[in-house]
Amino acid sequence: MRPTLYIGNKNYSSWSMRPWLALRWAGIDFEEITIPLGGVGYGKSRIPAVRAVSPSGRVPALRIGDTVIYDSLGIAEWVVEQAPTLYPADPLDRALCRSAVAEMHSGFAALRRDLSMNIRRRVTPRAWPWPDDVRSDIERVLEAWTHWRGRYGAAGPFLFGARTLADAFYAPVCTRFRTYGVALPPVVAAYCDTIFTDADVRAWEQGAVAEPWSIPETDALYA
Repeated sequence: MRPTLYIGNKNYSSWSMRPWLALRWAGIDFEEITIPLGGVGYGKSRIPAVRAVSPSGRVPALRIGDTVIYDSLGIAEWVVEQAPTLYPADPLDRALCRSAVAEMHSGFAALRRDLSMNIRRRVTPRAWPWPDDVRSDIERVLEAWTHWRGRYGAAGPFLFGARTLADAFYAPVCTRFRTYGVALPPVVAAYCDTIFTDADVRAWEQGAVAEPWSIPETDALYA
């Protein structure tokens, strides 16, 4: 049975990007349907086209037969059950990788608020400091990535050596750092370069560039 993944605009929807990458990396054949975000109900989980396919009123949502998995982490965990290599084989490494995914899923609210995903944009780096909560989020991401690369770097170029679900969840953060010109230490910059050269990440970004839709209130941030 071929699953259907409902996603938002590729330029803006970081949560859609995460399970989309997981499905692609797992080699699972799926249909992709984009629902443009914005307009009536946007920001309130009340967009009619989204409500029609997702009980939460949010995307991504994955339909498999008559079942809808309506959260990015839920979708990603289903994917890993089909492709276990998206988590490390060692139990402790696997638990740490799950912790990394969970931290991204539940945290970094200030970073998401002030560095909203916008793949097409490049903003002149700020001449004034980020708010304290944003700076704290950025510093935590840099600290975590540096730690994981130091611990697992000998096994490969991704956060846990080989490509895992953690990379799918943090890939949108690489795009945010690039969009807003966040200064990165060399080890973190090298990791982001690895993400940007991944064939599926490139395919997502090409789709974002080709999209005809925009969300003006998002595009106006830090103009």
